[in-house]
Amino acid sequence: MKMKTALTVAGSDCSGGAGIQADLKTMTMNGVYAMSAITALTAQNTTGVRAIQESSPDFLKQQLDAVFEDIYPDAVKIGMVASSELICVIADRLSCHNAKNVVVDPVMVATSGSSLMKTDAVQTLAEKLLPIATLVTPNIPEAQVLSGKSIESKEDMLSAAKFIGDTYGCAVLLKGGHSINDADDLLYANGETRWFEGKRINNPNTHGTGCTLSSAIASNLAKGFELTASVQRAKNYISDALSAQLDLGQGSGPMQHNFGLNTRYADLPSD
Repeated sequence: MKMKTALTVAGSDCSGGAGIQADLKTMTMNGVYAMSAITALTAQNTTGVRAIQESSPDFLKQQLDAVFEDIYPDAVKIGMVASSELICVIADRLSCHNAKNVVVDPVMVATSGSSLMKTDAVQTLAEKLLPIATLVTPNIPEAQVLSGKSIESKEDMLSAAKFIGDTYGCAVLLKGGHSINDADDLLYANGETRWFEGKRINNPNTHGTGCTLSSAIASNLAKGFELTASVQRAKNYISDALSAQLDLGQGSGPMQHNFGLNTRYADLPSD
């Protein structure tokens, strides 16, 4: 059987826990061939983002065309895109190439609290990318921005998810991990809602969780799982990665994306 493929369009994280690096690891562990188009280079680690250097619009276009014209992706995950110009390029090229299974993770702020998106880019993302998306995966602060609604309860989550989904014509996975509940996520798709129960895992190292979840969903969509199953499989994967209790860095560290890697190439030296 031909291997399925997935493309991540996002920023690079030189410390390896989020962004392109987290996406490539996640896609590989979820059984698809991973490709990338880099929207920005970041200088960051577990304690914060120090600097961002964006790709030029033309260079991002060249990356996207190079991928689509040779190894057509079965799914596309879009992560950090800091400017309106780059968002317009992505929307144009995805539409031109008739991209399928598009998962948008509207990364506005890093786990460390650093802003990763300029204000005007948020409106452009909503207007240009969400209408061509299969799924958007905002956390509660991001959903508040996209919906213009305050979210303080499960009822508020329902209202915001319905507003976003009905306004932009895409499915919405509203992630509830920001103190509303025990990480219960809400999927709103085709006018129907479903809650995915989650148990809060005692692990402070959550750098890159949003990137990882959206990439795992995209990977499962690429393999042919329907949306609900893709979300559940992705949540299971991220729970296992967090449960591995990797502890690196001085801030909110990365999770162990390769917790299930047991090939002979991963072996440590024998004593």
